[in-house]
Amino acid sequence: MNNDPPDDPQSAAIEQLERFGMSAYAARTFVALASLGTARDVSQVSEVPRTRVYDAIDELQDRGLVDVQQSSPKQFWAISAETASRTFEHEFQHRTEVFRTALSELEPVERRAEQRGVWTVDGQSAITERVREFFASAEEEIVYMTVEDLLTDDLIDMLSKAAERGVSIKLGGVSADVQERIQEDIPGAMMFESLWVWSDTSAGRLMMIDGRKTLVSALVNGTDASPSDPRSETAIWGEGDTNSLVVVLKAIFTWRLDSENPE
Repeated sequence: MNNDPPDDPQSAAIEQLERFGMSAYAARTFVALASLGTARDVSQVSEVPRTRVYDAIDELQDRGLVDVQQSSPKQFWAISAETASRTFEHEFQHRTEVFRTALSELEPVERRAEQRGVWTVDGQSAITERVREFFASAEEEIVYMTVEDLLTDDLIDMLSKAAERGVSIKLGGVSADVQERIQEDIPGAMMFESLWVWSDTSAGRLMMIDGRKTLVSALVNGTDASPSDPRSETAIWGEGDTNSLVVVLKAIFTWRLDSENPE
């Protein structure tokens, strides 16, 4: 996710407020108040019709984003950027919790143990979430090969937690420097040589969980794909002892790991 300052902060702020369900007039009015400090000239600056400014301010006051001074004429003051951000963060967390609770009520009591077939996931964020989910579900073994840009701190932390649960961790495709760091965080992790030079391919990641769940991804724009591009990666995954993707990758990983550790 790109957190660089926007070229047009006013438009960026208005867009995000509208995404939180605020009306266009209220969003423009709040941004204008935030820069002006009072309601003076809000209509002109925000391009909100003067007759609608007070309706917009009522909406902002209901959301706790504007303080009102009961003077004549009334004065309005937008809360600070930090306080406003915290307000929306709490609202987002609340909505997320309501969504999670509601969705859990809709799930079957017993989820299917196996997702038949091969499934597609598009977008780096979605794929990373699937990887996190798979790491969290591991009970015996995680075999993971990836380019270093995709081996983020939070994934290393999840691998460390999996190791603490007694899960065997086997990693390939990372440099000596990264290996050294991983060995510090996950002392029992096994490192093995990659099947190829990752920098010369558009491969993203290969993963196998407990010998029965696998995921393969590629950078859709080849080696020039930007890691921050949410569309820079696509993946397929499968689950089950007889799943074709699982069978193929299990054979490849078994051959590679056996060659790394001959008896």
